Amino acid sequence: MEATTRMKELVAQLNEAAKAYYAEDREVMSNLEYDRLYDELVRLEQQTGVTLSGSPTVQVGYEAQDYLPKEAHETPMLSLDKTKDREALREFIGEHRTMLSWKLDGLTIVMTYREGKLFKAVTRGNGSIGEVVTGNARVFRNLPLTIPYTGELVLRGEALITYSDFERINEEIGDADAKYKNPRNLCSGSVRQLNNEVTAKRNVRFFAFALVSAQDVDFENSRSRQMEWLKEQGFETVEYRMVTAGTLDAAMDYFSAAVGENDFPSDGLVALYDDIAYGDSLGSTSKFPRNALAFKWADEVRDTHLLEIEWSPSRTGLINPVAIFEPVELEGTTVSRASVHNVSIVRGLKLGIGDEISVYKANMIIPQIAENKTKSNTLVIPDTCPACSGRTEIRSVNDVEALYCVNPDCPAKAIKSFTLFVSRDALNIDGLSEATLEKFIGHGYLHDFGDIFELERHGEEIRQMEGFGDKSYQNLINSTEAARRTTLPRLLYGLGIPNVGASNAKLICRHFDYDLDRIRHATADELAKIDGIGPVIGKSMQEYFEDPKNNCRLDHLLEHLEIEKPETGGVQQSMEGITFVITGSLERFENRSAAKSFIEERGGKVTGSVTSKTNYLINNDIHSNSGKNKKARELGIEILSEEEFLKRFS
Repeated sequence: MEATTRMKELVAQLNEAAKAYYAEDREVMSNLEYDRLYDELVRLEQQTGVTLSGSPTVQVGYEAQDYLPKEAHETPMLSLDKTKDREALREFIGEHRTMLSWKLDGLTIVMTYREGKLFKAVTRGNGSIGEVVTGNARVFRNLPLTIPYTGELVLRGEALITYSDFERINEEIGDADAKYKNPRNLCSGSVRQLNNEVTAKRNVRFFAFALVSAQDVDFENSRSRQMEWLKEQGFETVEYRMVTAGTLDAAMDYFSAAVGENDFPSDGLVALYDDIAYGDSLGSTSKFPRNALAFKWADEVRDTHLLEIEWSPSRTGLINPVAIFEPVELEGTTVSRASVHNVSIVRGLKLGIGDEISVYKANMIIPQIAENKTKSNTLVIPDTCPACSGRTEIRSVNDVEALYCVNPDCPAKAIKSFTLFVSRDALNIDGLSEATLEKFIGHGYLHDFGDIFELERHGEEIRQMEGFGDKSYQNLINSTEAARRTTLPRLLYGLGIPNVGASNAKLICRHFDYDLDRIRHATADELAKIDGIGPVIGKSMQEYFEDPKNNCRLDHLLEHLEIEKPETGGVQQSMEGITFVITGSLERFENRSAAKSFIEERGGKVTGSVTSKTNYLINNDIHSNSGKNKKARELGIEILSEEEFLKRFS
C-alpha cells in the first residue's frame, strides 16, 4: 500500500515537471532530481508489477499549447531510453556498427518536402501531435527551401540557437531580468512565434538527425548513408561518428573534449544502429525505441558553503528562497546562487548557514543544490516579510510547504501596478522588468512610484546584484532620467486607476486642457459627461483622488517629473466626436499606433471593435470578408481605405 501511495506521488510530480518543460518551456525540477524520481518509479513498478494510469513510463510528453495549428505526426516520436554509464552504452552497441552523434538541446521538428520544396514543418509537441510552424521554418538560417529530390521526403532534426547568437541577443537587452535563461528556451519561443520576422532575427538553425522516409531511394540499409544523402540535398546534419564497442572510447574522448568548445547546446549523445532493417526489427517498448540509446553527460559537481538564504517576495505573496553560496566554477562559468524553490525543499535539504553543500548545473545551465553534506538544519524560516516587515505564514498546497506574506498592502503584491507604471504606454522605463521590480521591492527599495527616481540611493547594492553591474545599472539610471520628462496622459494612465486606459487618459487630459489640478478635483458627474468616459470611469477617478494616500504618493512622484503640455500647433479638431476602428495592414502610417495618434490629435477616438457607435472602419482591403468588414456592413458603417480616410479628414 505504501509503495502504491509513493507511486501516485511520483507520477504526479514527474508529469507536472514534464508538462512544464515540454509544453510551457520552464523548469520546475532539475534534471538530476527528475532522473532520480523517474528511476525510483521504475523500480517500484517492477517491484509491484503495477503501472498506474498516466505514468510517465508509458506516456510521452504533453499536448502542445494552442498558439499555432496542431497536426498529428504520421509516425509517433518516442523519447529515447538513456544512460550516464559509458559501459552501459558499450553494452548496447556491442558489435553493431552504430552512429554516435550529438544529442542537440533545441526544439525537435519534422520537415516534409514535396516536389523539391518545403511543404510543412511541425514541432514534436507531445510526440503524437505537434504545432505547424512552416512559416517560421522558412526563415531558418540554414534550411534549404528547395532540394534536388522531388519525391516526398520526411526528416527530423533539431532547431537551435548557438551560444554566440544567444549571448548577442541577451547583450541587446538592457534589463538584466528580461534576458533569456538559456538557448533552448530562446529557440523554443523563437520557433513558435506568430510573426516569423522575429524568428528570422534570432538566427535559428536546423540540423537534421534522422530520415523518416524518402520515396524510391535506396539507402543500402544504412543510417549513415541516409545522413550523407541528406547532406547531398543541402541539409546540415548533426555531427556523428561510426563506432563499435571496440572503437567507442576514442569517439567518446573526442565528444567529451568537444562539448566544452561547441558553439551549440548539447546535453549528451545519441547512439543509433546503422543497420536500418535490424534496428526496425527490434520494435519499441511502450515508451522507447529499441534501436537507439541516449547518453547523458554526468553533471559537474562542486562543493561550496552556504552563505545565506535570500527570501524574495512576489506579487502573489509567495516568498521564494534563493541560496547564496561561495562562488564556484561550473561548466566554465562562476555561479554563486541557486533557487531552492520552497520551504519543503529547504527543510528536506536540512539547510543551515555555513553548511557544506554540493552544487551543479542542470543541463550545464541552471544551478541547483545536489546535496547538503553538513545537514545542520539550523536555518530559521523568517516570520516577517523582507518587503513590508509584515507577518508571514507557511502554507501547504498539494503537500508542498511554502512561505507567504499575509499583509494585503505589501508593496510586493503591488508588482502589477509598478509593471504598468514603467510600461511603454506609461512612463516607458527600460530596464525595469517585472522580475527586477520584484527584486527591488523585496529589498525595500520601492514603496511607491516616486522611489523609482531615487534608485541612486541604492546604487552600490544594485551593482552587486546578480545580472547587474556598472553598465546595466547605468543603463537603468539613464532610463529613469529620460522618463522624468513625460506627458500628462502617460502619467494618468501609469497611475493604474481602475478602468482608465491609455485612450481614456488622453480624452480626459484633452477635456481638462492638460490641467492635472482640475483632473484631481473633478467630480464623477463632470468626468462622466466627457464623450467616451461614462459613469464607471468617472466614479473610479473620483474615488482614486479622494484617497489621501494616493494623493500623497502622487505628490511624491510629481517632485521628480517634468510634465510637458502638448503643443497643438493649431491642429484643427476635424475628427471631434468621430469614432474609428482600424484593421488590416497600413501603408501611409508606420503602424496602427501612429494612425491612432493622428486621429486622437484631431479630436477623434479609436476603439478596437466595430459597434453601433463606430462611425468609420479603416481597412485598405475594403472588399475582404473579414469579421470586422462583415460587422461594418451589417451595421451600415462606411469602410474607408487609408487613402480615402486621409483625403476626407486631413
